[in-house]
Amino acid sequence: MTGGVLPAFAPIWALTGLGYLLGRFRVLGERAEEVLTRYVFTVAMPAVLFSTMLDTPLTALANPGAIAFLAGTVVVGGIGFALGRWVFRRKPAEWAVTGMASCYTNAANLGIPVTMQLFGSSAFTVVLILLQTLVLMPSLLALLESEAHTPGRSRWRALVALPVRTPVIAASLLGVLFRASGLHLPALAAQPLHLIAGAGVGTALLVLGMSLTSGGRAPVGDGTRRTELATVVALKLVAQPVITLGAGLLLGVPHPALAVAVVCAGLPTAQNVFIATSQYALDSRFVRDCVLVSTLLAMGSLSLLAWLVAGIG
Repeated sequence: MTGGVLPAFAPIWALTGLGYLLGRFRVLGERAEEVLTRYVFTVAMPAVLFSTMLDTPLTALANPGAIAFLAGTVVVGGIGFALGRWVFRRKPAEWAVTGMASCYTNAANLGIPVTMQLFGSSAFTVVLILLQTLVLMPSLLALLESEAHTPGRSRWRALVALPVRTPVIAASLLGVLFRASGLHLPALAAQPLHLIAGAGVGTALLVLGMSLTSGGRAPVGDGTRRTELATVVALKLVAQPVITLGAGLLLGVPHPALAVAVVCAGLPTAQNVFIATSQYALDSRFVRDCVLVSTLLAMGSLSLLAWLVAGIG
């Protein structure tokens, strides 16, 4: 890791805290979070990912840590599915959501700034974003679609077009294709792109902090639902990085690749799960709380996790 663990987290904590204050006191107006979130999702993060791929050899996509990360994701997701179905007795669409909320990582809005700050590169997040958005998200939508009582053709058409319609996926794929072709952006195009990307990480952290002010109420639901929420957060922040670490050690993944895989496995639940479930007749508030609580706790758990994996090598 570059520059040590705790000092590397100082800018992350500072910008997230500043974002929280901006949101808490409405410094930028009532709709600032909504506007900046849209900007980060549609402009800033795609610029970061595309510019990252322009400077990253394609061999970096074959990161051995991705296998360990995938192992942790599959195992934890399976546990979440099983608990949602047989312990919490949810219907199929709901236990699918419980499983996905347990393992679907916030690789874009939080993963990019964390890996950039700790490891000096966000190349690994491209692997995670492609894996999650091209495999995990379609799987979740397919399960939700199977339970939906609405005409499916338009939804399936939207599902097939997901990689094109989602800016972070499109930018990742375009960056991979651009790098593979050996083409180079002209300076007139590259300079503004890098300027946007340079500000993108900081803006994403501000938005993260602002989002922490939007769910101040206690988690919704009865005691069973709150127990399910605590279980999902524990699976995401504790079980997934531990299983990823164990898989990496068994596979002999070298330390730098293993460290970034474990830290990324400890990232909180992604907002994409909430966005997907909100389109269906489900209790999307539960997923909102999973995102909120895991994000709040991750600010501390990630610092501890990064400190622990730094001593493994």
